[in-house]
Amino acid sequence: MIPDNVKNQVEQSLGKSIDSVQRVSGGSINQAAKITLSEEQECFLKWNQAANPDMFIKEEKGLGLLKSANTDLRIPAIFATGKTKDGTGFLVQEFIIEGHSQPNSAESFGKALADLHHHHEKRFGLDHDNYIGRLPQSNRWHENWLEFFIEERMKPQLRMATDAGKLGGSTISHFDSMYKQLPNIFPEESPSLLHGDLWGGNYFFDDKGRATIYDPAAYYGHREIELAFTHLFGGFSGMFYSAYEEVYPLESGFSRRKDVYNLYPLLVHTNLFGGSYARQVKGIVNRF
Repeated sequence: MIPDNVKNQVEQSLGKSIDSVQRVSGGSINQAAKITLSEEQECFLKWNQAANPDMFIKEEKGLGLLKSANTDLRIPAIFATGKTKDGTGFLVQEFIIEGHSQPNSAESFGKALADLHHHHEKRFGLDHDNYIGRLPQSNRWHENWLEFFIEERMKPQLRMATDAGKLGGSTISHFDSMYKQLPNIFPEESPSLLHGDLWGGNYFFDDKGRATIYDPAAYYGHREIELAFTHLFGGFSGMFYSAYEEVYPLESGFSRRKDVYNLYPLLVHTNLFGGSYARQVKGIVNRF
């Protein structure tokens, strides 16, 4: 089930043998398994032969950054990252039992995310680049959100999509028109620490009902882009949003801005999967 080269390298990295393996979902990007080590320690292992093995190293750094914020969000501990001789990257992390939402789980989750967003930096970006899904994510520092959003979020993904023929020249002209209107759309805020890829598939509640987040694409950005992403594919309750706003209220008009923020994850999905995501991008940007 686990390739021998991955198994051998994981055992070498951990200094323990893998006693049993159970296949689990690794999402649309990676392969994954629940492994039991000697002394009955359970871990979550994921690996990817096609992606840059650096992806897992950056994921470890992102989880460490989120954990350093010391919120009530549960962040899996990382035990090992590395790669095999043929370049297959892997990550071994704490295995957390998925449970169910408790009566106060959604409210606690909303408040904890607001606490995370209260961790600020002076500039937008991060001291290293990372990945969103398996695509590279540039995090060069910028003094203002408008420049960061255009240069580090829109343009790289738009270039990738047009080079692949997934979006045409007329769409680019609409993006250029939108860029000119953004100063009147985005409210000014300090850069917040973001998970960066927070949708319904990147969190669950553990066996005590505590929100557990993983697979980050962390950076310091405008917190509204994080909230917008949570609306894109569902999976978050009204209590989550109400609790968030109790701790860290949004400026009025967010519902009109969220589609613009969501151009970023929709462009990412266009580049990863194509199809309907490209049509959604066009539907939003053609308004400008």
